[in-house]
Amino acid sequence: MPIKHPNLKLTRLTDAVPAWAGEVAPEYLFEICQQVRDGGGRLVALWGSDVRQQGGGFVLHITLMNESGLVCLNIPLPAERPNYPDISRIFPAANRMQRAAYDLLGLYAHEGHDHRKWLRHGAWHSGSFPLRKDFDAAASLTHEPEDYPFVQVEGQGVHEIPVGPVHAGIIEPGHFRFSIIGERVLRLEQHLGYTHKGIEKRFESMGLQQGAKLAGRVSGDSTVAYAWAYAMAAECISKVTPSSRALWMRALLLERERVANHLGDLGYLGNDVALSFGFAQFWILKEQVLRNNAALFGHRYLMDKIVPGGVTASLDVEGKHIIEQECDMLDEQVRILRNIYDEHAGVQDRFIGTGRVEPKLAAQLGLCGMAGRASAQAWDARVQFACAPYDKLDVKMATYRNGDVAARVIVRFDELFESLRLQREIMVNLVHDNEAPTLLEKLPANGFGIGLVEGWRGEVMVAIHTDAQGNLTRVHPHDPSWQNWPVLEHAVIDNIVPDFPLINKSFNLSYSGQDL
Repeated sequence: MPIKHPNLKLTRLTDAVPAWAGEVAPEYLFEICQQVRDGGGRLVALWGSDVRQQGGGFVLHITLMNESGLVCLNIPLPAERPNYPDISRIFPAANRMQRAAYDLLGLYAHEGHDHRKWLRHGAWHSGSFPLRKDFDAAASLTHEPEDYPFVQVEGQGVHEIPVGPVHAGIIEPGHFRFSIIGERVLRLEQHLGYTHKGIEKRFESMGLQQGAKLAGRVSGDSTVAYAWAYAMAAECISKVTPSSRALWMRALLLERERVANHLGDLGYLGNDVALSFGFAQFWILKEQVLRNNAALFGHRYLMDKIVPGGVTASLDVEGKHIIEQECDMLDEQVRILRNIYDEHAGVQDRFIGTGRVEPKLAAQLGLCGMAGRASAQAWDARVQFACAPYDKLDVKMATYRNGDVAARVIVRFDELFESLRLQREIMVNLVHDNEAPTLLEKLPANGFGIGLVEGWRGEVMVAIHTDAQGNLTRVHPHDPSWQNWPVLEHAVIDNIVPDFPLINKSFNLSYSGQDL
């Protein structure tokens, strides 16, 4: 068992990834979280659900991770005053998740130090909660102005630079409040939540296959990761194992998604240090990958190719040959470009030492995924919790210790080359046939399932709850950006303002993924 506690009884959820679930009273939550933290574990996700229609109150769900796997804690809360202990003192990343749980469901983390609104932005009345089953959208609309109380930094020569939420470039909205002296950043405070689209609410009215389409659109650059995690959660509830061919195909699509995003980011990072040559060359390569995706699978970003029960994509002998040629071309071209980046004095001057996150701070704040591995956080679900077919692939984890922009670039390069190697190995095992996917159309009643997939940005988790009729009653997709956005506030401290775009891009976090 991953956790031993006299008041917690765990049951195994799925064989796809090592995951357990159990119910625990609120008074034991803090103690259990502290035990996981002391053992080197961390927080993956926190969300809530409304079960009043089933005769209960509310339930707080917390997923933790340690070296044994995932532990999903279900904490029942009363219908009146659904309060629970603040765990952000143990896991700082919980702060924004707790605030979102209040905005959406009214679940209150008592003894917490920060209860500012995170998602509401004056869009609905302060006494109404959209994810409650009795929420009346028409009656809850409001246009009340809401003044977010940013932390004030005072002192001689200190002034503020507000950036956003609407930006000059074609990017999603987010507000960044810099407190600076000269050009040196003393503090950065973010206010996000502007991309809130009611995705979690929308899931409640969808069937299983409709939900798969929505899951793949939570964060457009991670559609494969989300679709696979959603399918894995559904298959967990149904006790269904997809065919071997479907699993190999999922892995191939996931590694192609990783390659495309790393190519694009390496180009953007060159652009942010005035190396437009690097930007152009990497984006030529990314464009070729996207065109091959469209030609081979019917979609540049591979949407709707993974469904609960299987896949809707196939690859014949000619398609394998195209991917093999692509891998050879990328292997050669990216090695040349890496040498240029490594030996370009101007690039290295901007990369080295910029936006550094020390390993100790990364561990404390729960930095995860690609950015975490650049700060010596050796977590990769493809390695520690390898679902099929990764249990047959011996993935080499890319890690580094310096935690600066240069380290995050190194990890991207290393992961890109590893993904090329993995694609070649996957295609050796991928058998072509005309097998039709075994689509799941309905889930068992009162089920709970969880899926975890290592996306290119970090681990993507999706949890699915079903009601007494087997319908989707609660779906929670969780993006690694929840953990990593707060760390960006620390990474920029003592850097100069013009370095912020570079530092920000070196993380490249999702706005939509954590605004559901």
